[in-house]
Amino acid sequence: MLRKSILSIATLLGLAQAAHAADVSSFTLDNGMDVVVLEDPRAPVVVHMVWYRTGAADEPPGVSGVAHYLEHLLFKGTEKLEPGEFSRVVAANGGTDNAFTGQDYTAYFQRVASDRLGLMMEMEADRMRNLQLDGQDITTERRVIQEERRQRTENDPGALFGEQRSAAQYQNHPYGIPVIGWMHEVEALELQDALDFYETYYSPNNAILIVAGDVTPDEVRALAEEHYGPIPANPDLPERTRPQEPPQLAERRLTFEDPRVAQPYVIRTYLAPERDPGDQRTAAALTLLSDVLGQGQTSELSRRLQFGTGEALYASAFYGGTSLDDTTFGLVVVPAPGVSLEDAEAALDRELADFIEDGVDPEQLDRIKMQMRAAEIYEADSTQSLARRYGAALTSGLTIEDVEAWPGILQSITGEEIVEAARQVFDRRNAVTGYLTTPQDTAPAATATAPDPTPAANETVPQDPQEMTQ
Repeated sequence: MLRKSILSIATLLGLAQAAHAADVSSFTLDNGMDVVVLEDPRAPVVVHMVWYRTGAADEPPGVSGVAHYLEHLLFKGTEKLEPGEFSRVVAANGGTDNAFTGQDYTAYFQRVASDRLGLMMEMEADRMRNLQLDGQDITTERRVIQEERRQRTENDPGALFGEQRSAAQYQNHPYGIPVIGWMHEVEALELQDALDFYETYYSPNNAILIVAGDVTPDEVRALAEEHYGPIPANPDLPERTRPQEPPQLAERRLTFEDPRVAQPYVIRTYLAPERDPGDQRTAAALTLLSDVLGQGQTSELSRRLQFGTGEALYASAFYGGTSLDDTTFGLVVVPAPGVSLEDAEAALDRELADFIEDGVDPEQLDRIKMQMRAAEIYEADSTQSLARRYGAALTSGLTIEDVEAWPGILQSITGEEIVEAARQVFDRRNAVTGYLTTPQDTAPAATATAPDPTPAANETVPQDPQEMTQ
């Protein structure tokens, strides 16, 4: 009876998903700008996003943080708009706007009434080509970035720990550098650094326009050709190549001690493959593996370590496959009182070995897949979430066809594929194991709070904490 109920619910969810899915179309302007339209007329609003195929991992050596820095500076004004006027105009028209920078992309967005779409395109096209900066802008915003780094990173031992782990994880690839940049390089950023990055990467042939909501493809095409079409392509746009990881031959281990730590934990990340165009099955298996092992109280690690042996207060797993280059798969264990970090790590290894031997529980896998279907439906109710789904994928090298195929691939993955993915990824030669703890002779500060044992700013996880928001 339960099995029939689950299948009936899944069928209903599938029908609901089909009913609510946005119609997707795409085209390319003569200047090389890609355009994606997600048509959803249920509400008279529209999300307008411009995604640039450039992020922190594309920065030249020595100017870490310049991609995020430039994101801030795009709100400083153009030949037509005074500093801050862009956001004031959006607000005056009843909308909201912001921007964010990741390792593989920089994106700018507005959410407004659909009849204001032309105005948004006019302003966004203006700052794509007419950014105006001076020495005062650069000095003021550099201080803002420094303070942001102090608040988000310097004041958070977990974030500092994450930076160190990422730097150890990536021996050659720029994913090992934080999106916000190293403080000593942020302090030295100059106006010309930002302008060079802007002139190199901010062009229509390096951008993707995504419009989601109450619009038609014909309306979007006409407006895009009017506002973005006249902007010339950059004929000198560099090929998007980055230093790649060599074979990793030895596990790296580190201990980060800070008196502000209230709750020690152990975390391990493995170098892992990302979603590749036309080849997403391994990434799908790893996505399901992270849910099977570590999402929720019924996950394998929680069931075994938290509610079984009682060796952990918390256990989790994380993986985000939407990445241009190799990403990471991670595991976290917060030990129970009286359990050392060494014992917690040993317990983690024991349970991982047992899981690989036992295989995936079919009922648990069915439940997780049904939850994924439901999540897809809920996401389809948000035009902004849909636009982000496509934008993050397309700037990471995937295609519209890959995005549309992804839910079906997830549903088709077998327990055997999940276990095989675990066998391939759980290679200690590709791993960084870290302990976050207090100095042995120091008690945690009375005001310290338990750190969030999730990856730091440059690690790829489903919640995208690698992004820095304006």
